[in-house]
Amino acid sequence: MTAAPAPAGGELPAGLRARVLEASRRARAAGRSVPEVSEIAPVEAFRRAADALYGTLRALSGEDWRRPAIRDLDVQGLVGHLTGVEHDLQRALAGDPAVGRAGHVESTQGAAVRQAGRSPAETLGEWHDAAADTLTQVAERDGTSAIIALHGLELPLNAWLVARAFELWTHENDIRLASGLQAAVPDAATLTLMTRLAVGLLPHAVAGTGLGRAARVHLVLTGPGGGTWDVEVGDGGAIVPDPARASIVTDAAGFCRLVANRASPAGMELHITGDQPAAAGVLAAAASLALD
Repeated sequence: MTAAPAPAGGELPAGLRARVLEASRRARAAGRSVPEVSEIAPVEAFRRAADALYGTLRALSGEDWRRPAIRDLDVQGLVGHLTGVEHDLQRALAGDPAVGRAGHVESTQGAAVRQAGRSPAETLGEWHDAAADTLTQVAERDGTSAIIALHGLELPLNAWLVARAFELWTHENDIRLASGLQAAVPDAATLTLMTRLAVGLLPHAVAGTGLGRAARVHLVLTGPGGGTWDVEVGDGGAIVPDPARASIVTDAAGFCRLVANRASPAGMELHITGDQPAAAGVLAAAASLALD
């Protein structure tokens, strides 16, 4: 059979783009990755992140525990910080209003500096017990939709559990970097929950940076745990124009490193089309979500 001649001048047939997009939407709904990733509960994502960190910490040498990690903390102090976060989350679950207003770093600094002079085994045991206590308390609750106030943010408990998985993964990689180990990437199911949470918080983050004009930004996160979203950002009182003013394509794990403020747009593989300032504003807002 003879192939049909190409359109003169290299132009695409009329309506081809619309037909391709419609076929793509039928094949895969927005925000869903292919192949399909098994759904897990947020508490399972937290459990997996805690198990991964525990495995990394158990493999460290005594010298590794004393290596500088982040801020003014060595690895042992950073694990103490994570113990403090678990204790604060448990206070929040108990309804303590003070921890809702507390700063993430300031409130946990005491637990971090308390590790000085202790053995790594003591620090590891304290954190592991604290993480186990969090899992026990979550399991004992009737539901996970209650709003929990912690470190200046109010989120449903399910969202907090994903955020905690996000932080454990981030600090595990801080520790791996300090110890000369290769960075870890969450499994696809956990990464899916992390990207969904981060994308869901993007409009609030953008509002905090004062992007200004209302816009719709098409975000495509590739690889395991990725998906596609049309994110509405900017002036909440304005009508968001259609179609998307900008499009951003990048790797899902890299995007999560940006959200954790462990990567910069300049160091990422990004494909941006359309309104460059709007896209840059969204990327900058993503990095502002980190608590550290």
